[in-house]
Amino acid sequence: NTKHKGNFAVLIIINTIGRRRSKLQSILKIFLYSYSYIAVNIYVKIYTSSPFLVCMDLALSQREVIDPNYLWIGPDGKNLKGKGYVNLTATGKLMMKGFKTQMSGSYTCTLSYKTIQTDTQKETNNFKTYKFMLYAYREPDYTYQISVRFTTKECGIEANGQFFEELKKILGDLISDLTCQVIEPSYKCHFVKLPKHGLLDELFVTFKVNPFAPGWEALCSQFSYDCEDVTNSKVQKARELIEEFFHKQTYILRHEFRNVPAIHYIDHSFEVTRIDSCRPGFGKNDISHNDCAGCCVVCDRGMYSPNNEVICRTCRNIRIKHYGAKSC
Repeated sequence: NTKHKGNFAVLIIINTIGRRRSKLQSILKIFLYSYSYIAVNIYVKIYTSSPFLVCMDLALSQREVIDPNYLWIGPDGKNLKGKGYVNLTATGKLMMKGFKTQMSGSYTCTLSYKTIQTDTQKETNNFKTYKFMLYAYREPDYTYQISVRFTTKECGIEANGQFFEELKKILGDLISDLTCQVIEPSYKCHFVKLPKHGLLDELFVTFKVNPFAPGWEALCSQFSYDCEDVTNSKVQKARELIEEFFHKQTYILRHEFRNVPAIHYIDHSFEVTRIDSCRPGFGKNDISHNDCAGCCVVCDRGMYSPNNEVICRTCRNIRIKHYGAKSC
């Protein structure tokens, strides 16, 4: 659930437990180290926990550190020690629990420690500062745009419109149990010249499928987090059901009809495109957040997103000082 970028080292520690068990079990922990001269970008999926951020660079971690002291400062400029939403260990490792939009921002740790010369016992105080940039992100919400084609007797007949209305009803009923819906349905009739054939009249049908049919909010209320994972899973299932429905039309035409209907599905005409959208306060930016390309990353300070588009806009009227703004 966590993505990260920058000049850092990742130390993976595997602890084996249950020695008497026939199958070994492991706990995987990922520690992120920073260098003192550059901030590490880390993307944390909303409502999950961040990896452990280490107040020490990898080189220093291989040496003896005397009297270490760790001071973690959050985006609000306050000491994080004692906060209920952090896990701060005695060795300076920081984990943010249940990451929320407002937790995004700069995290700085100052490590103070001593070095002692063995011959003179002279003590020297040392200080190092490490920086991490944490960004909340979400998975985009999926909508599928689907297009199919049908042959028809001719473009001007009333039966085309009647057929289209019946098709909409069938598709809506097919996915209603998933709290998904068909939106923006439309059709046009065109004359098509096929190679080595004359002109054919065809219906070009397009529509979108999204997971936000009436009642989807009640489904989400069963979870303690925003449920884009659930809605995305359902709309993918809806897309699969619709694709299966059209593929079956070819079999039905070949095996169950003696006389092919005037309006019928054209084999292999099914086409689908996924359209992503982000929740308000989030957007995509493959340039500034290229390590989380495709993610909906929280809008930066000075930017906002009021709708379900994928772009965070710059607010020119006032200076937005928090992450994830939904209005200017």
